[in-house]
Amino acid sequence: MSTGKARVGWIGLLVIVALGINLRPILTSIGPLLAEIRQATGLGFQGASLLTVLPVLCMGLFALALPWVGPRLGESRGMLGGLLAIAVACAWRLLLDSGLALIASAVLAGTGVAIIQALVPGVVKRWFPQRVPAAMGLYSASLMAGGGTAAVLAPVLAGGSGHWQLGLGAWVALAVLGLLLWALARPREAAVPSVARRGEHFFGSRRAWLLALYFGLINGGYTSMVAWLPMFYRQLGWSAQGSGQLIGLMTIFQVLGALSMPALSRGSADRRPWLCLCLLIQLGGFAGLLLTPLGLPAAWVALIGYGLGACFALSLTLTLDHLAEPGPAGSLAAFVQGIGFIITGIIPYVTGWLRDATGSFQASWTLLALSVLLMLGVTLRFAPAGYARAMHGWRGAQTAEVAR
Repeated sequence: MSTGKARVGWIGLLVIVALGINLRPILTSIGPLLAEIRQATGLGFQGASLLTVLPVLCMGLFALALPWVGPRLGESRGMLGGLLAIAVACAWRLLLDSGLALIASAVLAGTGVAIIQALVPGVVKRWFPQRVPAAMGLYSASLMAGGGTAAVLAPVLAGGSGHWQLGLGAWVALAVLGLLLWALARPREAAVPSVARRGEHFFGSRRAWLLALYFGLINGGYTSMVAWLPMFYRQLGWSAQGSGQLIGLMTIFQVLGALSMPALSRGSADRRPWLCLCLLIQLGGFAGLLLTPLGLPAAWVALIGYGLGACFALSLTLTLDHLAEPGPAGSLAAFVQGIGFIITGIIPYVTGWLRDATGSFQASWTLLALSVLLMLGVTLRFAPAGYARAMHGWRGAQTAEVAR
């Protein structure tokens, strides 16, 4: 490797996995314990939705601020600070007993998650320039695996101890492990580039806004599933553990989707056929929830999970495909995640409002199915031959990647 480059092998992949696995337990541990949390704190459905909405909004707002905050923060300090915020928030959750404190811990943890996931795409593009789809797939799979593990184990930990707080706070151990791996084991570089050039942004790029809208809507199903799927089935008579296991099943198929679809599509620069396939798979799952939720619940959840996992990995890879240089590509990914996560964070609030307004989750699932149909149409816009033209003229423009 050339001077200044890290010697990235399996240890680099391990660090990426350790980062990813910390980014969802703060969200997914809530749903299976929502009945207990609401009973103990008095939170309503819309108040409880803030436990998902606020962290996701934090993810979006920090990513948008990256061009201004990033050069001052630095990549290493940013990663360490993000992991520390997650660790402190989880430790706090072991002790809290009020809805306000729980919401505040969600904001703190969400800020930590925001910092890390705004920085990861640039790290992946730099460490694995020839293996971006595979590395992004592994990162996405680890992110989802962490979320699914928390959803399954949270009610087990809470039931075994008699304290719902343990189900929310035990994930401090993962954050501490991530801190140690980033501090001690990450691949070293002679000179780490700035995480973003000061003032470099994509607010004037129509393609960047389209990618952001696409990312936000395509992932809105995930936050809604995490927030409301366990409660939906608990209202149908399921236990906390059984409803949490549905999130675990969804996660297994998310991981399969995140790993398999980037691998299957790696020989093609055109992500559109694969994205359309995965959106149709999601649509089948939402149709099942609407028409016969108790008929084949495992099948519907598996379809939704596979489609969501594959779409998350492919949509991030699609974003990185638009620019060849790691720095600008990372900045574009930060912008897309910034706007996208704000949209993604609003969706469970809207679906929660629909549940309150109608007394049923059917309207919520209908909205998600309609958003999938909309994204099928948008997917057709992303022809690889048009990447250079679509990115022409953005502020601080770099050479766009043109599909061969």
